[in-house]
Amino acid sequence: MNKQELIDAVAAKTGTTKALAGETLDALIGTITAAVTQGDTVQLIGFGSFSTGARAARVGRNPSTGAEIQIPAAKTVKFTAGKAFKDTVNGVRG
Repeated sequence: MNKQELIDAVAAKTGTTKALAGETLDALIGTITAAVTQGDTVQLIGFGSFSTGARAARVGRNPSTGAEIQIPAAKTVKFTAGKAFKDTVNGVRG
């Protein structure tokens, strides 16, 4: 499912227009992105949590030449699925 299909599904399920569903989805994504960028964790009970992680600097290899290269440290984005979401995906009834 891509973003437009998600917007269509939300609009159909809620009885709103596709434009309103699209604005709502964009606002949701923007709000989650801003919060995680600031270092906050966004926890949606039953669905999952978005947070930041850290990847340490390390030495890698250029696959073409085999030469060592320095890979800098970086922030990462983590999503951890909630129990209810995992249970639903696995067909567990609760």
